[in-house]
Amino acid sequence: MPEHALPALLTTLFMWWFSTGLILYLDGLGRATHRWTMAGATLLLGLALWGLRVSGADASVGGAYHGFIAGLMVWAWQEVAFLLGFITGPNRAACPPGASGLARAGQALRALLWHELALLAGAALVLALTWGQPNQVGLLTYLVLWVMRISAKLNLHLGVRNHYDEFLPHHLHHLKQYFTRRPMNALFPVSVVLATLGCVVLFGRATAAEASAFELASATLVGTLLALGLLEHWFLVLPIPAARLWQWGLASHRPVPATVATAGPLSLPVNQVRLSWINAAGHVPHAKEEP
Repeated sequence: MPEHALPALLTTLFMWWFSTGLILYLDGLGRATHRWTMAGATLLLGLALWGLRVSGADASVGGAYHGFIAGLMVWAWQEVAFLLGFITGPNRAACPPGASGLARAGQALRALLWHELALLAGAALVLALTWGQPNQVGLLTYLVLWVMRISAKLNLHLGVRNHYDEFLPHHLHHLKQYFTRRPMNALFPVSVVLATLGCVVLFGRATAAEASAFELASATLVGTLLALGLLEHWFLVLPIPAARLWQWGLASHRPVPATVATAGPLSLPVNQVRLSWINAAGHVPHAKEEP
């Protein structure tokens, strides 16, 4: 059974790295290409949903891989729809000056509301397609990405050292002002501890003596994805130039015009997912900072 662990680990690492870079590259292309990108992503979404339905009954090593890739593709559609600006929120204006506390959080939620509802609907759909099936890898994949995305958004809103400004498309720059720059916040240690415990549980299942080949592959795939989400959280606070991992994906991005770069305090999390990094040595002009 150990022979199934390394392929699952490498598959997760590659899919995480490649899917992130590909979405970044497509997002950086001209607006005229975005409708074609969305159409292609929707076609893949249909295939992914069919794959979830079929793989749900397949409790084999191959079924674990199929469920994982299908769940990742459903999540990728959500990322594409959001980053291309097709599904964001009703609030596309700048945050009102002086807004803070619950008022600022409410404005941030309205800026992402349709996206958040789409994520919820996606989770319900994946759950329905895999309900009662022996292979739950697709559902677990989607849920891990969803939970880690929520955690990243909350941490960015409360304040972390590094934001994701470098990878944001121009048409979403109004979202960046809803996040705060500070060394760390009180939620971050909780997020890290809970994610670490989740990794311990999953990898514990993968290494259990009685684990079947399917259980080993499943726990390794989902556990590695959770570990990568945990790594992304550490990238929020550590001085690591993680953007270098996806330089090829950023090749399509044009420099941000000065009128946009200085428009206000801006920043946004992209998970996800899977999904943008800023060099810790960088600094966003006018970003809200707290000691």
